[in-house]
Amino acid sequence: MPMEDRKNVTNVIQNLVLENREKLSISGVLDVLSFDDQVVIVETELGLLTIKGEDLRINKLSIDTSEVIVEGEIYNLAYSEENADKKSSGGFLGKIFK
Repeated sequence: MPMEDRKNVTNVIQNLVLENREKLSISGVLDVLSFDDQVVIVETELGLLTIKGEDLRINKLSIDTSEVIVEGEIYNLAYSEENADKKSSGGFLGKIFK
């Protein structure tokens, strides 16, 4: 979905359910941009969501229902603005994959 269309979407509901800091269920996921055992970056209807932790793995990825389940030791969840990430995500991802 182009960014212009996403900005026009109103009343978007997104759920994040974190169980015992070990299992994160996310709805409203558009794409998984990057993942390894320490960082998972997903594009959601409300912006980019970065999940940090250890031994992270994507247990479920459903394009039909726009759901992702991430399991592992979850330490940090952070949203970032789409516009800011478009400018800086290349640098961030470049640092991860050096």
